[in-house]
Amino acid sequence: MNSTVSQFNYGMITPVVAFLMACAGSALGLRCTTRSLRMGVQGRRAAWLGLGAVCIGSGIWTMHFIAMIGFTIRDAEIRYDPSLTFLSLAVAVAVVFLGVFIVGYRGASPLNLGIAGVITGAGVAAMHYIGMNGMKFAGHMTFDAVTVVLSVLIAVTAATAALWAAVSLHTVASAVAASAIMGVAVTGMHYTGMAAMSVHVDAASATQSQSSLDLLFSLLPMVGGPILVMVLAAVIVMFDPDMLIGNEPARDRQAPEPQPAHVAGTRPKASWPSL
Repeated sequence: MNSTVSQFNYGMITPVVAFLMACAGSALGLRCTTRSLRMGVQGRRAAWLGLGAVCIGSGIWTMHFIAMIGFTIRDAEIRYDPSLTFLSLAVAVAVVFLGVFIVGYRGASPLNLGIAGVITGAGVAAMHYIGMNGMKFAGHMTFDAVTVVLSVLIAVTAATAALWAAVSLHTVASAVAASAIMGVAVTGMHYTGMAAMSVHVDAASATQSQSSLDLLFSLLPMVGGPILVMVLAAVIVMFDPDMLIGNEPARDRQAPEPQPAHVAGTRPKASWPSL
C-alpha cells in the first residue's frame, strides 16, 4: 500500500541545518581547490586537491543524512544498511576528487570546467541514490524517471557554476557565492530526488511509525565523523602559513631582474686583496 511520507518532521530545522552543512563543506573544498591552483609544488597541489575533495564529499554526505533525520514513513520503521551508507560517502569523495583534479591539473578552461562539473554533479547524485538504496523498511520505493533526471541536471549545473566561481573569482564575496551555489546544488538535488520517490509499505508488515528521537539517535553517529573531518580541515585552512603571513606561492612570485655587472660608461670597482 502507498504510505505517507514527511520530509520535514522537525519543521525547517533539518533543511536549514543541512543547507548550512553543505555550504560549509563546499566553502572549505572550493577554498582548497582555489589554493591548489596557485601552488607551484605538485605534491602540495595534490594534497590541497585531496583535502578539498574530502571536504566537499563529507559536506554532501552530512547534508544528506541531516536532511534524512527529518524524513519519516508512516507505519514503517527505517533502518540504514551500513555498507551501502558508507559506500555512498566513498563514492561522493572519489567522484568529487576526479572533478577537482581535472580543474587542478588541466586548468579552468570551459571544456575542463564542463567535464569537472558533470563529474562532480554526477557524484552528488550518485551519493544520494546509493544512500537512498541503503534505506531499509518493510516495503519498497519507486522513482519517477523525469524528476530523477531533473535532480541530476540541478546538481550538474550548480556544481559547474560553483567550480567556475571558485577558480575565476578571487574575492570574499565570490567565495561565499560559490559555496552558496554548491549548497543550493546539493540541497536542491536532494529534495528534488526525494520528490521523485514514492513509498509502498507492505500491508502485512505495517507497524507503528518510528519515533523521531529514535531516528535522530540512529543517524547522528553517522554524521559525526564527517563533521569532525570538516572541522580539522577548517583548522588546516585557517592556519595555512601562506594565509597567516601573506606569502605568495613560488609560482606566483616574480623572479628578480638580473642586475648588470656595470652600468655603461663606468668601470667596476677593483677589489684589492686583504693584507
